[in-house]
Amino acid sequence: MPVATRFSKIKVMYWLVIVGAVAGALVYRLWPFPETPVFADAKNEDGTHKHTNRLVNEKSPYLLQHAHNPVDWYPWGEEAFDKAKKESKPIFLSIGYSTCHWCHVMEEESFANPEIAKLMNENFVNIKVDREERPDVDRVYMNFVVATTGSGGWPMTVLLTPDLKPFWGGTYFPPDAKYGMPGMKQIIPQIAQAWQTDREKVVASANEITQQLQKMAAVALDAGAELEKGALAKGYQQLAASFDGELGGFGQAPKFPQPVNLNFLLHYHHRSGEKQALEMVLKTLREMAKGGMYDQLGGGFHRSAPTNAGSCRTSRRCSTIRLNWPASTLMPTKSPRMSFTPVWRATSSITCFAT
Repeated sequence: MPVATRFSKIKVMYWLVIVGAVAGALVYRLWPFPETPVFADAKNEDGTHKHTNRLVNEKSPYLLQHAHNPVDWYPWGEEAFDKAKKESKPIFLSIGYSTCHWCHVMEEESFANPEIAKLMNENFVNIKVDREERPDVDRVYMNFVVATTGSGGWPMTVLLTPDLKPFWGGTYFPPDAKYGMPGMKQIIPQIAQAWQTDREKVVASANEITQQLQKMAAVALDAGAELEKGALAKGYQQLAASFDGELGGFGQAPKFPQPVNLNFLLHYHHRSGEKQALEMVLKTLREMAKGGMYDQLGGGFHRSAPTNAGSCRTSRRCSTIRLNWPASTLMPTKSPRMSFTPVWRATSSITCFAT
C-alpha cells in the first residue's frame, strides 16, 4: 500500500476518534440522565420555615438539623410511645449523629422530600434519635440490626411495634430503589400493608426476635465477673494482629480511634508486663498527635482519618463532638511504667476539656 494512502487512512481514523469523543462528551453533558433529587429546607416567601416539628425544642445538633423536615418527627419519649399505642401505628425509628455523611444524604433525599414525608406521616409515628445523646437506645437496636442483617451502621432505620419491639431494620435507604437496595417509596407501602393485613404475624415475629436478643444478652458475663487470663490474651492477640506498626492505629483507612482499645492495652500491659501492648498505645498516640487528626488550635482529636497515616482529617468533625480523651484519660495510673514525653504534655495540656 502506498505511503500516501496509509497516511490518509490514519488521518481519517484520527478525525473519527476526535469527532466520536466530542459527540460522546456532548451527549453526556446534554442528555437528561436521571439524578436523585436533593430537597433543601423549604421556606416561605418571608423566609420562615414551611415545616417545623417537635425536634425544634431539642438541644442536640443532630435533632435540630431535622427540626424543619416535613416529617412529623418526635424525640424519643412517652409522647411518641403513647401516640403509637393510641393510633395502633408502628414506629419508624431513625438513629444517627450530626457528623454522619450518609445521615445527611438520607435527610436531603428522603426526610426533606414531601412525598416520602407524607407516606411516613400517614403510616408511622416517626422518632429521631441522636446516638451520641442516647447511646443506650442506639446499642439496643443496633444489636437487632446486626443480628438480622449481618451488618450495621448509620443512619440506622428500624421499624418497631408500639411497645418498642423491633421487627424490621437496616441502615441507609435511597428514596428510590438503587445500589441494589429497596427505596423508601417502596419500603413504606410494603411495611404499611404488612402491618394492616398481617399484624399478628408481625407482632409475633417482633416478640420472637426480642426473646432471642434477650437470651443473647443473658449469656454475657456479669460486670463484676473475673475474666480468664486466656480471654485477655486472646483480646490482645486480636488487636496486635490488626495493629499498623508503621503508622499506628488498627486496621486500614478510614481509621476511627477507639479509646476502649487503648485502655485495654494499657490494662493488659500493667497486668501481664507485655511491653508490646504499651508500645502499640504510645505509637498510636504519637502518630495521632503528629497527623491531621489532632486539632492544633482547639485541642482534641477529629473523629477519624481517611488515610492510613492520619495525615488528612476527615470532614466528620464538629466542635461540640470531639473525642474528649487526651493522653491523661488513658488510665496512666494503671501503668506506672508509662512515661509522659513532651508530646503528651503538649497535647494533653489543651485537650482536657468537657463536652
